[in-house]
Amino acid sequence: MPIPSPDPKRWLVLIAVMLAFLPVVLDMTILHVAVPRLTQALGASNTQVLWIIDIYPLLMAGLLVPMGTLADRVGNRRILLTGLAVFGTASGLAAFAPSSAMLIAARVLLAVGGAMIMPCVLGIIRRTFEDEAERALALGLWGMVGAAGAAVGPLIGGALLEHFWWGSVFLLNVPVMLVVGPACYLLLSRVELSTPGAWPIGQAILLILGMISVVYGAKAGFGATQALPIVLAIVALGVALLVLFVRKQLRSATPMLDLSLFSHPAIVAGMIMAMVTIGALAGVELTLAQELQYVLDKTPLQAGIFMIPLMAAAAVGGPIAGRLSGLFGLRLVASLALFIAAGALAGLALSDFHDPGLFVPALLALLGLTLSIGLTASSIAIMGSVEASKGGAAGSLEATSYELGTGIGITLFGVFMSSAFGRALQPPPELSPDLARQAARSIGDTYLVAARLPAEQGAALIAAGKAAFTTTHTVLLSTSAAMIGVLAIVVFLLLASYRDSSATDAA
Repeated sequence: MPIPSPDPKRWLVLIAVMLAFLPVVLDMTILHVAVPRLTQALGASNTQVLWIIDIYPLLMAGLLVPMGTLADRVGNRRILLTGLAVFGTASGLAAFAPSSAMLIAARVLLAVGGAMIMPCVLGIIRRTFEDEAERALALGLWGMVGAAGAAVGPLIGGALLEHFWWGSVFLLNVPVMLVVGPACYLLLSRVELSTPGAWPIGQAILLILGMISVVYGAKAGFGATQALPIVLAIVALGVALLVLFVRKQLRSATPMLDLSLFSHPAIVAGMIMAMVTIGALAGVELTLAQELQYVLDKTPLQAGIFMIPLMAAAAVGGPIAGRLSGLFGLRLVASLALFIAAGALAGLALSDFHDPGLFVPALLALLGLTLSIGLTASSIAIMGSVEASKGGAAGSLEATSYELGTGIGITLFGVFMSSAFGRALQPPPELSPDLARQAARSIGDTYLVAARLPAEQGAALIAAGKAAFTTTHTVLLSTSAAMIGVLAIVVFLLLASYRDSSATDAA
């Protein structure tokens, strides 16, 4: 069928939704730089730090599909504006949280707001841009804004931490929301096509509880924070709830999620690409932020400046991906970008950050550029595989992959980091066994223990911690390189038959 006339306001709409997406990205990356300062200020344990970081993406992973389908029922504009208000309020609560528990609770509320925002952004882009070339450019620009937000996030966060308390990195979202909210209110159309029928709240609850149970069970199992029988029981409950959810989708006249979307190999490839790539990127950022501050004794601002090549290059990867995909095909661009990213990670694993020269910044820039191309390629693959009427559902699947990748990636990196660090740490022999075990949990715990020791003994423990983390850095980045290399092969195979849906519709 012919492609409908393009919306004359489509580029203004794109500006509005990109502005709405910006605070969500800022919140993710600013926190990485703040982790060491936050850990010291709240006396947070390694487990609490992991929960502070990844409760946000893990909870969002369970909420995104329900919120995306709710937006289809009541309108993207209404859900988006509500999400922005919730996100801004939660940011203020997080900024003044007096304890780790209260900060975790504020992050839960942030997840609710973020889950309202993300599927609406991608759904609006898919519905607004029917032309394949324009949609690739729009998704590339969307990716550029997201990466640019990630680029300035650590830098702004570092600058704030130079002069203010750790909560300022959350408080920054409030003035951003005061600008973004009115912009979206004015630019987004009040007239929207919506899906008829009631929102299936029972199916939504099944999906949310099932996703959270499975992910929490996996997290507890990897982190050894719960006994194995308890972990198995939680995972089994989650799987049972998800199976029941799938059965209801297959039998319902008005299912929440069209399961036929998973029959598209390109959608599966895009979801895997988004999950693994964003997980690796989040884990690498967390590792670098801790190494730069704990091992190299850089300030938060200096750490943010050091990471600029990674994030700045990621900011330009989106438009480049859209252009290259049109010239050489999505399959070649996506798989080749991931192969190069794997090589950059391997190079960083063997690099000495004490003497970075030009080699380390160049590798960071290459990594940011290629991972950004891979992430934008995942968006093009997913959004190009469905017709516009299913853009909201496809957008929620992609956003879910992003959040699952971030949450699981940080969890696995954190657990792996703790395990590798504990094996590599050689504490001073005079340190008591109890304190040695506590210091071996993470480099943050090493500093907490060292602060309670006499000066000479504390300095020796910190030196041992720095040496252990340098070894940990090599293990983590080498593993990430292998993981991204395998992903490149998987994506090359899954995208063998990719063809954009708009081309099919126009035929």
